[in-house]
Amino acid sequence: MNPRSKLAILVWSLSPERPELAAAPFVYAVTAVAMDCEVEIHFAGTAVKLLEPGVAEDMYSSPGRERSIHDFMRDASGRGVKFLVCQMAFHAHGLVDRPLIPEYSGAAGAAAFVARTLDPEWSTMIF
Repeated sequence: MNPRSKLAILVWSLSPERPELAAAPFVYAVTAVAMDCEVEIHFAGTAVKLLEPGVAEDMYSSPGRERSIHDFMRDASGRGVKFLVCQMAFHAHGLVDRPLIPEYSGAAGAAAFVARTLDPEWSTMIF
């Protein structure tokens, strides 16, 4: 087995105001799954806004508007990528007790992501 067969991606700089940056982490996640990796995407900072219904559906990474950011998110989730959220960021952006997109998998804070960076089975990427 590959000693690094798992990938944790931290997305914190993504926001509805910069949709052109938002597709990449999901493309990398799908690529890693195709390479037989277990993948988690950790949402922190303003990126938690993408988990609110309607937000990613209205975001497009290219002027041609071929695919929404939510389409990229659905691709990743449909291949087994887990979407985990920082509770502190959820509180900071007023998303606690609000409906979330179906792709949301659960909560995992800073300690969970740091643990992934220290685990030799996991590689990490940050967007």
